[in-house]
Amino acid sequence: MTFWEIVQRELTYIWYYLSIQFRQIFVYWVVGMVIGSVISVFFKDIIHNQMRKMKGDGSSFVGIVFASFLGVLSPLCMYGTIPIAASFSKGGVRDEWLASFMMSSILLNPQLIIYSAALGLKVLLVRIITCFLCGILAGVIIRIFYRKKEFFNFKPFDEPRNKDTDPNLFVRFLKNLWRNLRATGLWFFLGILLSAIFQRYVPKEAVTFLFGGNEAWGVLMASTIGVPLYVCGGGTIPILQGWLANGMSIGSAAAFMITGPATKITNLGALKVVLGIKHFLFYWLYVIAFSCFSGLIINLFL
Repeated sequence: MTFWEIVQRELTYIWYYLSIQFRQIFVYWVVGMVIGSVISVFFKDIIHNQMRKMKGDGSSFVGIVFASFLGVLSPLCMYGTIPIAASFSKGGVRDEWLASFMMSSILLNPQLIIYSAALGLKVLLVRIITCFLCGILAGVIIRIFYRKKEFFNFKPFDEPRNKDTDPNLFVRFLKNLWRNLRATGLWFFLGILLSAIFQRYVPKEAVTFLFGGNEAWGVLMASTIGVPLYVCGGGTIPILQGWLANGMSIGSAAAFMITGPATKITNLGALKVVLGIKHFLFYWLYVIAFSCFSGLIINLFL
């Protein structure tokens, strides 16, 4: 067999894997973008106004749970979440509520929930529950250890400019959908390509060894690899789908889905400014510890 025949054969295999994953995930990607744009255009202000109504009075724990819930519903990315949280802080919202909202908002949003449905109902529920609980626990920790001290420094941040201002609601929706497409499209197709390459050249046994079983090693590896590999939520769905099919445990997947968005390289600079070096390290340790612990617990029961 000549060199070019080998290349042609390998490209055929990669195209085969790529086309299968594209058919499996494309609908979730499109629906996720549409729902994300609908929420961003028509419901974002309602969600954020609920946070602004949370002042100093009331039950702290109930507020923490509610803030984590609102964080999951918020369609903003990290760079949108931090400035909006700064405006909440200026309005008198407590630090523990802000921590809960920001943590769950960083980890999850309605668009990513739809994307994650491609991984199956069990993995989807695991992702929603762990991200929701991660936000709650973050708020509880800030409440306990920083009750009388400021945890955040929002001074460098102003509230972001609202891009959804066109007077025609339909045009506003289309513009938001186009921004979603530009933000996720490249990473979505890159994720499918990487997944096809993984499926072709990474043995199933290697994935099982790295991420499978109930051992702490697989969860720790997933937590660690989530730091440099995670770039875009939509782009990692095809990769996770391939890994899960090849033997990755659900606990390891959960660990990856927590550390990935929480420690995304493009987000860490903004986080460091808001937290300062001491609190930034505290945040990093919290994310790794929560992801590993939750991954181990999930593997015990699933």
